[in-house]
Amino acid sequence: MTLNPWRLRLLNRLETHGTIRAVAAALDLSASSVSQQLALLEVETGTQLLERAGRRVRLTPAGLILARRAQAILDHMDAVEAELRSFGTEPAGLVRLGVFQSAIHTLAVPAVTRLARSHPQLEIEVLELEPHESLAALRGGDADLIVTTTDFVEEPLGSDLDLLPLTTDLIVLVVPPDHPAAGRGPVDLAAYAGEQWAFDRPQSYMANLTTRLCRQAGFEPRVVGRFSNYSTLLRHVEAGLSIAMLPSLAVDPRYRVATRPLVVPVTRAITAVVRRGAPPRPAVLAVLEGLRRTSRAYDEGAPT
Repeated sequence: MTLNPWRLRLLNRLETHGTIRAVAAALDLSASSVSQQLALLEVETGTQLLERAGRRVRLTPAGLILARRAQAILDHMDAVEAELRSFGTEPAGLVRLGVFQSAIHTLAVPAVTRLARSHPQLEIEVLELEPHESLAALRGGDADLIVTTTDFVEEPLGSDLDLLPLTTDLIVLVVPPDHPAAGRGPVDLAAYAGEQWAFDRPQSYMANLTTRLCRQAGFEPRVVGRFSNYSTLLRHVEAGLSIAMLPSLAVDPRYRVATRPLVVPVTRAITAVVRRGAPPRPAVLAVLEGLRRTSRAYDEGAPT
């Protein structure tokens, strides 16, 4: 039996996304093309992998088994390919690294820059992904490694993943430099119920966390701006148009803003995550070590 890796990936995506139409949309393919490839996979395996369920198709028990094992098969194939390319030399090949926004310039870029010098045969693709996006990408095979937080309650980490702690990050209140809160110590969030707030995108980690903390303090935040990147949000705060809550990693010192911790400190644990199963490829292990070194330098306040 010869299994086509591309068709295996499509079957794995079907188990993740649920419908052929969703798989096609995720990969920018037509639904008919996905259906044809899965039909060919049934021929290759000599097994019925799909069955009709009303107007949709679903995985048969055999299809479900193959879909869940497909990712391990694909990971093993990638590892063998990388080992052959780098035989007798050093880690090589493509590693897709999913990272949330505030950790890109602080952790990912310094790590990738250092790895480009120490392991020139590595090819690292950095993907900006929120925690709920990166976990789905890792489980679906679109990322080989992610940097996320264990505090994202909407999408808990599971037993199918291996975690490598990197660092911790303090959540802070961010205000304009001439704001009354500037220059003080820890702040009580309830005192800022009447302020105008700048938020991250709806349903993002920080938008949900800020909403939850404000509600715990007894008020609903009045949001006057939502921004897809922290640079724009910091400019909005710097201009005196709003205040915000951000992780310390996200506060770029180039902007004239003041930060204050909360009276009851809020921190998040920053973690690298890989799929559990076959041992990570040498290339993935090299990126993990690069992230760990960069995180250690960040904790020590050294240039990264």
